[in-house]
Amino acid sequence: MDGSCTLREKRCVMTSVRHLAWKIRDRACADERGSAIVEFIFASTVLLIPMVYLILAAGQLQGGSYAVVGAADHAAKVFAVAQTPAQARSDAHAVVRRTMASFGYANARTSISCDKECLSPGSVVTIRVELDVPLPFVSDWVEASAFTVDSSASQRTDRFG
Repeated sequence: MDGSCTLREKRCVMTSVRHLAWKIRDRACADERGSAIVEFIFASTVLLIPMVYLILAAGQLQGGSYAVVGAADHAAKVFAVAQTPAQARSDAHAVVRRTMASFGYANARTSISCDKECLSPGSVVTIRVELDVPLPFVSDWVEASAFTVDSSASQRTDRFG
């Protein structure tokens, strides 16, 4: 042979190459069957778990925000109607503890300040409540907090007592 092929031989070789390529493709596709479901489950799990945790953490943050707003508001009102400054401080701290317990939180920090002498006619009391919002599931084992929320409320004491 002189190395030259006839047209018929060339077509035969091309057909053989095409058949071989189809067989390789079919075999590769057969190996891939079912892997899309596995990849989807893996990817959705990897993405879904952090998203659910983020939603739970946002709920904790929102609950903590509502708790401190309610605690500060009620404590300022209770403080303003008390008879003595000592009773007012005690009642305000008790209101904050009860409000936090109602929302499922503990260890809120409370600060009380008066612009004049506390409970003098026309004086304004300001109560500030701070809470370190615990992370969901993590704070059960470790003291961990990613957020601190606070609120302050002011109440004027009756001027005519």
